[in-house]
Amino acid sequence: MPTGLAYNHWSLTSGYMLVGGINLTSKKEQRSEETKHSIIAAAEKLFSKQGYETVTIRQIAKEAGCSHTTIYIYFQDKEALLYALSTQPLELLKTSMDMLSVDAFLSSDEKLRRLNEQFIRFCLDNRSMYSIFFEAKSARVDEFEPELAINRIRQHMHHIISRLLGTYLNVPDGDGLLSCSRIYFYMLRGIVGTYTQSEESADSIMARLSPTFHAAFEALLLGFDKQLQDRNE
Repeated sequence: MPTGLAYNHWSLTSGYMLVGGINLTSKKEQRSEETKHSIIAAAEKLFSKQGYETVTIRQIAKEAGCSHTTIYIYFQDKEALLYALSTQPLELLKTSMDMLSVDAFLSSDEKLRRLNEQFIRFCLDNRSMYSIFFEAKSARVDEFEPELAINRIRQHMHHIISRLLGTYLNVPDGDGLLSCSRIYFYMLRGIVGTYTQSEESADSIMARLSPTFHAAFEALLLGFDKQLQDRNE
C-alpha cells in the first residue's frame, strides 16, 4: 500500500473501521456517550428545578439539544432516567450506612449518631437532587420487594435505621419498631428539608448545627424510651 495515502480498513477481529487512519467506531461511541451524558445532565437540571413528575421527555430532549426519539435510544422511559441519575449516589450512601451499621467497635447509639450525620451531610451535599433521590416514584417503606430498583435502595436504608433503633430500644421487629423508624426518618427528612433552599454551604451548616441535630435526636430517643416504658407499665 503506498505511503501517505488515505485508506479504508475494516477489522473483522476487533470490529472497527479505519478511514484515513481514524477509528470511526471510537468516534461514534464517543458521540453516543456525549449524547447520553447531555440527556442525563438535562434531566438532572429539569428534575431539580421543576420536579420529576412535571417534566416531560420532550422537555428533556429540548434541553439536551436532541429529538425526543433520540432519548428512547438510550433510555426506555423517564423512570430509566431517574434510575441513571439516582442509583450510583444512593448505592454509595447505602454501602456507607451498611458498613457503619456493622461496625463492632461502635455502640448502637453512636452508630445512630454517625448515621444521622452521614445522611444529613449527603442530602445537604446533594440538596438540588434531594427530592429526586428520596421522593420521586417513592413507595411505602413496608412494601414487600418494591418494583423499582431505586425504591429497593431507599427501603434498604430505612431498614438499616430500623435495625439500629431496634437494637438501641430493645424492641423486636413489628409495628412498634416500624412506627419508631418512620418517626426517626421524618426527623432526618425534616432537618434536611429545612435547608434544601439555603445558600449556606453544607460544611457551614454541619459545623454550626451538628450539636443541635444531635440534641434533637437525643430528645427523640428519650421520647421513644418513655413511650415504651409507659406501654409496658
